[in-house]
Amino acid sequence: HPALAVSRAALLPPPGGPGDAAGQELPVESRPFASYGSALHIALPQAPRAGQLLTLLIDYEAGEGPGVCWLSPEQTAGKQKPYMYTQGQAVLNRSFFPCFDTPSVKFTYSATVKVPEGFTAVMSAMTWEKQKDNTFVFKMSQPIPSYLIALVVGDIVSADVGPRSRVWAEPCLIEAAKKEYDGVIEEFLVVGEKLFGPYVWGRYDILFMPPSFPFGGMENPCLTFVTPCLLAGDRSLVDVIIHEISHSWFGNLVTNATWGEFWLNEGFTMYAQRRISTEVYGLPYTCLEAATGRALLRQHMDATGEEHPLNKLRVVIEPGFCLFLGVNPDDTYNETPYEKGYCFVSYLAHLVGNQNKFDAFLQAYVNRFKFQSITADDTLGFFLEYFPELKEKGVDSIPGFEFDRWLNTPGWPPYLPDLSPGQQLMRPADELAELWAADGLNMEAIEAVDITGWRTYQLVYFLDQVLQKSPLPEGNVKRLSKMYPKISKAQNAELQLRWCQIVLKNNMEAEYSKVKDFLHSQGKQKYTLPLYRAMWGGSEATRALAMETFSATAPQLHVNVQNYVKKILGLGGAE
Repeated sequence: HPALAVSRAALLPPPGGPGDAAGQELPVESRPFASYGSALHIALPQAPRAGQLLTLLIDYEAGEGPGVCWLSPEQTAGKQKPYMYTQGQAVLNRSFFPCFDTPSVKFTYSATVKVPEGFTAVMSAMTWEKQKDNTFVFKMSQPIPSYLIALVVGDIVSADVGPRSRVWAEPCLIEAAKKEYDGVIEEFLVVGEKLFGPYVWGRYDILFMPPSFPFGGMENPCLTFVTPCLLAGDRSLVDVIIHEISHSWFGNLVTNATWGEFWLNEGFTMYAQRRISTEVYGLPYTCLEAATGRALLRQHMDATGEEHPLNKLRVVIEPGFCLFLGVNPDDTYNETPYEKGYCFVSYLAHLVGNQNKFDAFLQAYVNRFKFQSITADDTLGFFLEYFPELKEKGVDSIPGFEFDRWLNTPGWPPYLPDLSPGQQLMRPADELAELWAADGLNMEAIEAVDITGWRTYQLVYFLDQVLQKSPLPEGNVKRLSKMYPKISKAQNAELQLRWCQIVLKNNMEAEYSKVKDFLHSQGKQKYTLPLYRAMWGGSEATRALAMETFSATAPQLHVNVQNYVKKILGLGGAE
């Protein structure tokens, strides 16, 4: 990456062998590769033998690149000290250290990190040891791809929440983190192991990032990074962590060899997440969650057009092509690999026709390809090899459902799993939304519906229906707000987002302060951009609210999110 300055490379003598400890200096040059990085060429003195171990020393300086994020104190929860973190996925770790920055290469790593007094360093590693002079030593003894190496340095502390899990957070958040996650991670891990085989990473720790962290979570092995928005105070969002835990098998252990087949990471992880959720929370609730996922896929495909080339499971990404079309792997991130990928894995399960048999296949699949990087052809070849009777029937070429069509044709999934068990939770939410959208409110019918037992996704589904029917008749939203403080005063970010959208769509000026407070409290991209779009698409008053809120909160947002918001507000932000 241009932000990484290499000053010197040397070939070191074999460990314990003769030779100059400083090594033999080697010529280094950078050659063009793609828009998002170049190729570092190091010339060896002579051609190495096959299997020969080479020890190469590279002196370099990094820190300015897109993979390394420096936060000022005001971008943290504590507001006292600065903070830094790295984010490697998809191709950003090349700006953090010289590496083969492709998911097709896996390696072990170790690191020694010296930080100033009053700061702690943590990494995605299996062992963590503090030495003198505030120096930390890390080792990852399982091979992983470059994008899963991650470092955080900040004023952070930890608390145990299970036999192999602790939470890390800034001191002001640690009590909330411990309370929210005590005992729950182990339950999910045990179910995951039962379904997919042993958990090989030793620890499973969670690091609550500062509020400006733009993502929901990043599955760095041994140490998942998550948004502090998951600290709802009532455990209502803990199931988000199931997705990151599922990556321990799908993504981190069995990895897509190219970013063009990202669905091998995310489609399988969505399937695994929903298998764990079904075991823990039951089928109706899981179907309801999957229905919200399907709605996001629908929104995405409506926005881009179904025929958009990114709406297929196999996206062409290679350096020459990238320069030509400007397709950076980071720009291929969207709902398709997640939800269309989930539909394809569900279709494979449907072909098998027996959940226990398909679960056994997933375990065999993980066992067969663990610590490897694979292609869709490897996955589908193994599926047909594992089920010879399906191979004989030619299931890979059933008209309209051909494996090739799944991979290479953009558009809506040819097969959708049956989510009807979720109807028992959707129906009451649909009916209640109808009642609230009526001209004269039937308070007797409304009061007869008890929502105290509704879990997050049922409330989310209800609010999505209310939002679709908005603006509601005059006064209805005010009554709704009063009737359900559980919703209008929620600390749960998924509910807060929808409530803010309803407030804006219904021009409820009395509650505009809630929108402002929510945008001041966090900087997650998925929550921030929809609210700015809603404000900018609304009245003069909401446009003014958008400008005022952005000028106050811009310094605490991630630079990418700042640019996206500028673009929405017509302030000349970047693409």
